[in-house]
Amino acid sequence: MAVDALDTHILTLLLEQPRTSVREYARLLGVARGTLQARLDRMERDGVITGTGPSLSPAALGHPVLAFVHIEVTQGHLDEVGDALAAVPEIIEAFSITGGGDLLTRVAARDNGHLEDVIQQLINLPGVVRTRTEVALRERVAHRVLPLVASVAARR
Repeated sequence: MAVDALDTHILTLLLEQPRTSVREYARLLGVARGTLQARLDRMERDGVITGTGPSLSPAALGHPVLAFVHIEVTQGHLDEVGDALAAVPEIIEAFSITGGGDLLTRVAARDNGHLEDVIQQLINLPGVVRTRTEVALRERVAHRVLPLVASVAARR
């Protein structure tokens, strides 16, 4: 899906001013409201824009411990384990990966004891061979997409 210069301007505004109205975005960009809405609809349909909800902090929700758990899975059981991970509320992301393991999960926990309980729950899932856990000490770069949008805009 090609993103043009106007799209990158729209995406930048969405990221920098997420609570602004479509009418105001159109005014700021100097385009018709219908044009802006059509662009937003297309980018949602094409999967460029994947959500509009607020970003929530697991730490502010009482889960300040962040860990990355690598999971090695018995061959042929990746889908089953992946489905089972969706039932664990402390898993806030999970990816199939290459390298040292089959899955990488991001886990939010209340404390180290709670993290251990979650890891034990993962180890007991059918198809899980072993896990390896890395605890995050401090966030150095928060989840972001704006610099990527800027780099796409610079190439246009």
